[in-house]
Amino acid sequence: MDIKEVRDFFAKDRYATEACGCEIVEGQRGHAVCAFDIDDRHRNAMGAVMGGAVFTLADFALAVASNVDGPPSVSVSNTIEFLSSTRGSRLIATCDSDKTGRSISFYTTIVRDDLGIVVARMSATCYQVSAR
Repeated sequence: MDIKEVRDFFAKDRYATEACGCEIVEGQRGHAVCAFDIDDRHRNAMGAVMGGAVFTLADFALAVASNVDGPPSVSVSNTIEFLSSTRGSRLIATCDSDKTGRSISFYTTIVRDDLGIVVARMSATCYQVSAR
């Protein structure tokens, strides 16, 4: 899939793309970069970027990395660690495959802001769904 096909396919993930404003920067099997510009919809009552918005971006990058050019995958376990608050105006999530097996795969997603500050790290286990 080229990047346009990847973007067209994942445009159907409306919560990430429409509600949260996530966009795909890079997308291929085992690697994805997704981002969004921070605005008021991403902020919590204290004015910081909400953890759910950070998780959505990390999860969207995982979805792209684990589902492009291969069998469909679903996450079965995700652990996210919030390491710092963002000081920038954009969040960027980079997801890479750590190990891909026949049915189980492992991924790490790092979320940084546009100033280079690591905001979060997510580890995920995915299951490849077989055709029935």
